[in-house]
Amino acid sequence: MSAAPGWYLDPSNPTTEHWWDGNAYTHSRPRQDSPMPAAYVGMPRPAGVSPKSRTVASILGFFLGGLGVHRFYLGNIGLGVALIFVGPFTGYIWNLIDWIIVLAGSAHDGEGHAVTRWE
Repeated sequence: MSAAPGWYLDPSNPTTEHWWDGNAYTHSRPRQDSPMPAAYVGMPRPAGVSPKSRTVASILGFFLGGLGVHRFYLGNIGLGVALIFVGPFTGYIWNLIDWIIVLAGSAHDGEGHAVTRWE
């Protein structure tokens, strides 16, 4: 069984992370909790990973979840509109579940990319 796709620390250099796509390491970057050098600013993101921030989506979902603002931010316009119309009638249960989905990293943006980055 192979490790799940994601960023993994380099054991020989703890300031570097490598992207594992499920088969091989394809990208490298400085560790995310350390300052990013200017040379890495234009680095391409891995395929299938959204440029949207999970932090922003979770904060918007917590404070404005009943209005679906976090789904508009992620590019899920249909879900955002549905949350506006159905949210007040569901007792915010749907909003709470949707917020948990964002926190758990299971949310996807409007293009179908996983929203996994805590930036």
